[in-house]
Amino acid sequence: MDSAEWDRRYAGSELVWSAGPNRWVEEVAADLPPGRALDLAAGEGRNALWLAERGWTVTAVDFSAAGLARARSLAERRLGEHAGRVQLVEADLREYTPARHGADLVIVAYLQVDERLRRDALRAAADAVAPGGRLLVVAHDSDNLAHGFGGPPNPAVLYTAQDAASDIEGRGLQVLRAEPRTREVSTDAGPRTAIDAFLLARR
Repeated sequence: MDSAEWDRRYAGSELVWSAGPNRWVEEVAADLPPGRALDLAAGEGRNALWLAERGWTVTAVDFSAAGLARARSLAERRLGEHAGRVQLVEADLREYTPARHGADLVIVAYLQVDERLRRDALRAAADAVAPGGRLLVVAHDSDNLAHGFGGPPNPAVLYTAQDAASDIEGRGLQVLRAEPRTREVSTDAGPRTAIDAFLLARR
């Protein structure tokens, strides 16, 4: 999907994603001391806003103007005088280069793109991790198409945690976890299980 398609999706009255953070982001960051975070492909900003509420300063990057407008509105409502903790950047990850070693936590959540763009984006994300900082990559796992629920139906934009680990090899990060993880999804037909790729690395 290009930025125009995402703009149309975010233009509705309801949130596309949940108001709360992704469960894996919450798991990783809940006990971390606040610092500088970078959220790539931030969408409506749910992870960035949650981090900012916990005292983080966050740069949230997305190519959808509509998604960032929603994030801006939510920041004003939820953060009030602290809305400035979230800096919103409208940019395509094909062209955006984050500051080298500039973030204590870098998040790439559900960036489902072709292999070449994914590799470039994850390498840039890895380079943005500060000494002692962490990189978290979460995606719809390749196995989700056949054995899970939800996510894009195109296998070309799905990948595994090991794919992500290979992408960042040689960027100076230690991979702490690289594994598939399951999560329950509520549907009208009852609970379903989704399979995510989960990568956590540290400089």
